[in-house]
Amino acid sequence: MRIVTVLVVLTTLMSACTSAPSQTETTEEVKVEKPTNTVILSTEIEWEKLNPARGDASPQAGTIWGDRKGEVATGFLAKFTEGFSSPPHIHNVTYRAVVIEGAIHNDDPDAETMWMQPGSFWTQPEGEAHITAANGKENIAYVEIDQGPYLVEPAEESFDNGERPINIDASNVVWLNSDRSSWVTSGSKASISFLWEDSSRKGLFVKLPSGFDGSLESNGSEFRAVVIKGEAKYIMPKGDVLDLDPGSYFSSTAKAIHKLSSKGEEEILLYVRTNGTINIRKNH
Repeated sequence: MRIVTVLVVLTTLMSACTSAPSQTETTEEVKVEKPTNTVILSTEIEWEKLNPARGDASPQAGTIWGDRKGEVATGFLAKFTEGFSSPPHIHNVTYRAVVIEGAIHNDDPDAETMWMQPGSFWTQPEGEAHITAANGKENIAYVEIDQGPYLVEPAEESFDNGERPINIDASNVVWLNSDRSSWVTSGSKASISFLWEDSSRKGLFVKLPSGFDGSLESNGSEFRAVVIKGEAKYIMPKGDVLDLDPGSYFSSTAKAIHKLSSKGEEEILLYVRTNGTINIRKNH
């Protein structure tokens, strides 16, 4: 398995340079007149076969946003049974993924098995032959594509599109705190790690400490966050409180304040996709 740390460091530093606090940090709180906050609980996700051609041997898939069978960008959960191992295959589109639960292996068919734990990140380029296997009692990953549909095709049709896969074990993630990024307000004890970036969007991990009580303020027209680890209370703009566990999702389509507090003793790990910036702020 290719455990890549150099690329993460370079990507993180590049992003940190664009967001590092060269001036005093922003302290003015965002005000929102017409909130667009949306929440989907993990219990509301509807499951179906990821690859119907495999019948009962197929993993399960639950769409969170977008349309996995359409041509649009999409985020969905994939669930694998213990001991699952796919035959070699390819996909027609590149995808990104984060392990939420269990242990997952994704690599070339002949690669040595190495199990990625929750909080690990990988990418799978379109056209490259690979296998996916799972070794936990229950195994769940968040999968994201920039265009669909998401299809499974025979390994014999493999091709090289020029991309290279990335596997980042959770233990190799590089974190930035408030000293290294203006996206993290001093005193919040939160941290972030940039995972990827294209011309209009970026993906990152956000880690909130145990006892966190504050908010993520976003200014983009696309903000999507999936809970990867931990449990949180989410306060809707009208005051309703929702309990988020791994696999739950919240989003906004304009400037927004996402109020969160940790529910248990465990830190909270979020995967965030956005075309804007965020500010992580702790309540005073």
